[in-house]
Amino acid sequence: MRSDRERLLDMLEAIEAVNKYAAKGRMAFDTNELIQTWIIHHLMLFGESAAGLSDAFCDKHPDVPWSKIVGMRNILIHAYFNIDSEIV
Repeated sequence: MRSDRERLLDMLEAIEAVNKYAAKGRMAFDTNELIQTWIIHHLMLFGESAAGLSDAFCDKHPDVPWSKIVGMRNILIHAYFNIDSEIV
């Protein structure tokens, strides 16, 4: 089982990966399927890591919208063919 610290490091890696291609701008995201897939994949990893954080950790950080982060992960994974790129 991964610790909260390991999961937070995973989340940081996912943010860095998203930023790598998000920096190319909205037009690149809208027109390049590989960039879309890359960003969505790393957002799923981010949400998966957040879902595994302990309740104690999340309770210590109530300012973070944990349920929304995990909810986005669920949408990206379970409603893959209905993903709204405007929301992503």
